[in-house]
Amino acid sequence: MLVVPVFETVVAPDATMLFRTKQLRRNSGGRSVAVGERVVIIVAKENSSYEELNENSFYPIGASGVITDIDHHGFAAVRTQYRVNIQDVIVNDDHTIELAISRRRDDDDLSSEEETAKVNALKIEMRRFSDALGGGETANYIIDQVDSVGAAACAMSPLMKLSNEECYAILEEDSKAVRAELIEKTLYEFMEVGRITSEANSSQQQEYQQRYKEAAIKRQMEHLQKELDDMHPENVTDVQKFEQRIADSGMNETARKEAEKVLNRLRQEGKDGVEAGMLYDYLDFVTTLNWKKADPELIDLKEARRILDEDHYGLKKVKDRVIQQIAVMNLKQQQSGSILLFTGAPGTGKTSIGKSIARALGREYVRVSLGGVHDESDIRGHRRTYIGSMPGRIMDGIHKSGASNPVMVLDEVDKLSASYNGSPASALLEVLDPEQNNTFTDHYMNVPYDLSDVLFICTANSTDTIPQPLLDRMEVIEFQGYTPIEKLHIAKEHLVPKSMEAMGIDPERMSFTDDALETLISDYTMEAGVRGLRKQIDTVCRILAVNIASDPDSNIEVTSDVIRDELDSRPIRHDTILPEPKAGVVTGLAWTPVGGDILYIETMLIPGRGELIITGQLGDVMKESARIALSLVKSLFPDECEQLKDHDIHIHVPEGAVPKDGPSAGVTLTTALASLLTGRVVDPHIAMTGEVALRGAVTPIGGLPEKLMAAHRAGITKVFIPEENLYDLKDVAKEVLDSIEIVPVTGIRDILTATGVMDPEIMIA
Repeated sequence: MLVVPVFETVVAPDATMLFRTKQLRRNSGGRSVAVGERVVIIVAKENSSYEELNENSFYPIGASGVITDIDHHGFAAVRTQYRVNIQDVIVNDDHTIELAISRRRDDDDLSSEEETAKVNALKIEMRRFSDALGGGETANYIIDQVDSVGAAACAMSPLMKLSNEECYAILEEDSKAVRAELIEKTLYEFMEVGRITSEANSSQQQEYQQRYKEAAIKRQMEHLQKELDDMHPENVTDVQKFEQRIADSGMNETARKEAEKVLNRLRQEGKDGVEAGMLYDYLDFVTTLNWKKADPELIDLKEARRILDEDHYGLKKVKDRVIQQIAVMNLKQQQSGSILLFTGAPGTGKTSIGKSIARALGREYVRVSLGGVHDESDIRGHRRTYIGSMPGRIMDGIHKSGASNPVMVLDEVDKLSASYNGSPASALLEVLDPEQNNTFTDHYMNVPYDLSDVLFICTANSTDTIPQPLLDRMEVIEFQGYTPIEKLHIAKEHLVPKSMEAMGIDPERMSFTDDALETLISDYTMEAGVRGLRKQIDTVCRILAVNIASDPDSNIEVTSDVIRDELDSRPIRHDTILPEPKAGVVTGLAWTPVGGDILYIETMLIPGRGELIITGQLGDVMKESARIALSLVKSLFPDECEQLKDHDIHIHVPEGAVPKDGPSAGVTLTTALASLLTGRVVDPHIAMTGEVALRGAVTPIGGLPEKLMAAHRAGITKVFIPEENLYDLKDVAKEVLDSIEIVPVTGIRDILTATGVMDPEIMIA
């Protein structure tokens, strides 16, 4: 008796099963098998190799049969006869199996007529299934040999891929009728699934063929179109042009999908469509943007400093900070760093140094003017639903630069204003925030763009009007006003050569003496920067260009006399020290948008009832300082203040048409009132600046470098400043510090004593 184990195979009585003869020989220990030999087929519980089989690897029911045929192809046919119970299984070392069996009876509840009907119905369905799969003559021959329900299951078993449990469930059923129903159900389900799969595959195959056909036609059309385009480049369509641009742009996935969507709309609209122009403009903008991130490059710090020094004279503090920024960018391998805000008077070089920084970094330069901008759309762009929509100034600047990492100067950020259309300053918050601007979304583009590589530089004349949230995102670097000596160097090295070049004058035919330039600086300009000086030099060059054009052999030397003769404007009158001191008049220092200036505080007693009269266009801050000064003087000089019972005090600051305000005139007002009431004069060569508290403390002020420069220009020899402002002296030019005695003070008594208005013994008391 030969024992043969099977895996995932349906075993049933009255069925023919095929085995390879070498498999049977392996199960028989290597001996040959013959027709008529009895075979027991047992079902394994798991798909195990022959080496892994043991006594517990099999189900307790199998089938007994006999070999009916062995063909020359190496196959043996085994006809199963009845089911058997499996007992006492032994697996030998040579992989032969020994066991004891007993016949297992079936419940004969299925008549031969019923089984014949079921078999015929199954064979019809099996032929349809075979034809759908293209089974051919061999498959039809196997189906013709089916003579029982079990035979049908065994014939289809290799195709159905049933599990061992499903196969054994059929074998262990005692009822012939129920077993037939199980086999029918399994076969019909399998053939239905196969039919649906076949139909789906056929449909899918047709769809694939259609796609392949379309792709082949498109490829052929593209090839032909390319040949036509090469022959006639002027006939390339807009759609084809944008398709190529989108493919080559390197834009992010979101931008690419949006561009392709708009391109499809353009394709559908056609060139004569209503929205074709708007769609074309959008695609032209986004596909010509530079979307590719540039690799960080090491910047030569020495070369960068050389460029900055070549383009700008002075500004040491600013240049040092720029070099520090470049050094950090080199170390971190980043394209940008802190957002710099250059503040200072007009004409001090805030905007022009941005161009020098771009040259030092080897990057593109773009300037965006924000002066007067009051609409948020100017920053974020207009949505494409509006007629005439366009990108915001930021993305427009990026587009014009042609780079993803330009140096962008945002000029005049202090001139932004808000309206019902939103606040542009608020829109700048995202632009200037390194944590957010890597996904900046312009309303016109409607896709994110990475601004993190852009080096933003902002400029402003003052930080007072910049909203605090925006100011917090920037690092403030102050531009101090130029001294006369610095202006002279700037004029000689930069302004004069540029003016001559602009007017077409040969440098060998005209020259400026130092005396002439000093005259222009001192008598014809009054500013912290050099913009007005440049205009005056341009005017002189323009006037003298007539003489040079008239006489080709002329050579002109511009002297101070030539300046006075040729310029039709009157020299500017600068306030200077008073020729004679007068009680109640003290020199103060003031900051103005164009630099510093001296400021006289004049006081006078007039008959009255002790009232305080203030004139000279003083703002609320200076009016409060005057009231504090008067109260402080009354507490320090009670006896001298008795005269106020029948007198009024008039405080006046000259140039009444010019508004004046700010927290820096307190000490000057106090000293002037004390001088008036005591009758003691203050040396006009002495100036002072600082605010005063009601307790007499002198508090710090701003704009000290500009104020000291004004004192130097006016001929002041001594200046009292708050002690807390000593740190600001490092920003003051050396020539100014060398010409003025700086006296730091902490209280008003120090100033009153030093000027002789108050006696020292009173202070000690």
